[in-house]
Amino acid sequence: MNTPVDPAVSAAPTGAPAAAALQMIDRLIGFPTVSRDSNLGLIEFARDHLAGLGVKPRLVYDRREKKANLFCTLADDPAAVRNDGLILSGHTDTVPVDGQEWDSDPFVASHSFASGAGRIHGRGSADMKGFIAIALAWAPRFLQAQARLPIHLALTYDEETTFLGIRGLVADLQDQGVKPAGCIIGEPTDMRAIVAHKGKRDYCCRLRGREAHSSLTPTGVNAIEYAALLVAHIRRLADRMAREEPKDARFEVPYSTLQTGVIRGGIAVNVVPKDCSFEFEMRNIPATPHDALAQTIINYARNELLPQMRAVAPDADIQFEIGMDLPAFGIAADAPIVQWAQQLARTAHLGAGAVSFATEASMFSKAGIPTVVMGPGSIEQAHKPNEYVSYAQVAACEALFERLCSAGPFPR
Repeated sequence: MNTPVDPAVSAAPTGAPAAAALQMIDRLIGFPTVSRDSNLGLIEFARDHLAGLGVKPRLVYDRREKKANLFCTLADDPAAVRNDGLILSGHTDTVPVDGQEWDSDPFVASHSFASGAGRIHGRGSADMKGFIAIALAWAPRFLQAQARLPIHLALTYDEETTFLGIRGLVADLQDQGVKPAGCIIGEPTDMRAIVAHKGKRDYCCRLRGREAHSSLTPTGVNAIEYAALLVAHIRRLADRMAREEPKDARFEVPYSTLQTGVIRGGIAVNVVPKDCSFEFEMRNIPATPHDALAQTIINYARNELLPQMRAVAPDADIQFEIGMDLPAFGIAADAPIVQWAQQLARTAHLGAGAVSFATEASMFSKAGIPTVVMGPGSIEQAHKPNEYVSYAQVAACEALFERLCSAGPFPR
């Protein structure tokens, strides 16, 4: 990998993207916005960049005021287009770099030209600061083209962990009475239109039994053993879904899945354990709602296991706590925004696809904003050492934005 270069003056292959876009990508990579840390440096930079164009970005902070979302309407009169135009949306946070072997500083952009193909390396280059940076670089052009198609920019936090940022942003839009006509989320899809992803819901299940000396096992309620019965039930449900659920062939695993990932309990081998907790997740295809799967598990715990436990220990209990809860996303492949985005990106020949990873699309969709996922770079590069976005993909995204600026009103 080469030493970082100034893309404004260095030689680059034919068809390279504009220097302004490359410089903006370099700048955003330089903000270490790992989800566990603040994103305010990047957000405030974006705010100041946009404010310098004469618009008024709106920042909504988290409870600790360590992170913020940004929403900005690129129009002279934002109120006039609150129910019009297109959102370009991206998350500002990245996954960590801990334990990864990088060939260069992951928070300093590095450009390489192997075989004449330009690449920008750095954490978040593909997922998804590349898209955000290109949108920021194109903001002046979007302002000039506002009469044809108003553009709104949305930047969020904590997409890689809790999705709290997008929840706050959508809630704020609803409070402000803002509901644009459509949304493109620039996750790395090689500019292919993505119209579906699975939902994800996590649970922590806590079981309370009764302690006893192991020589008097029947007088206790073994929380680990009852947890094991519940984990086995979850596995049986997962197996049933694999056999019986109608398949969605768009996904690599074409059915809803469940799995237990963490379990804790017990203090010693000769003590009947009073407490046990475990965490499990479900990833559902769009046709199967989370609630139906969850209720099957909760009913088994409360109707089958809990009466057995309380027959020995009346204060025994089983509690379920929801962690991440993201709905599945699905939009028809022939929906106007999908076909329109494919036409502008010149990627209709790739068809509309589905992805296994979660995105913020389901939250925009739930708010009644038609959404498609489409952006530069490949998910194959995301989260890895030496993550990169290619010059060709940056140029393809810029070509999409060029066509956006000359497009007519958004199709409804």
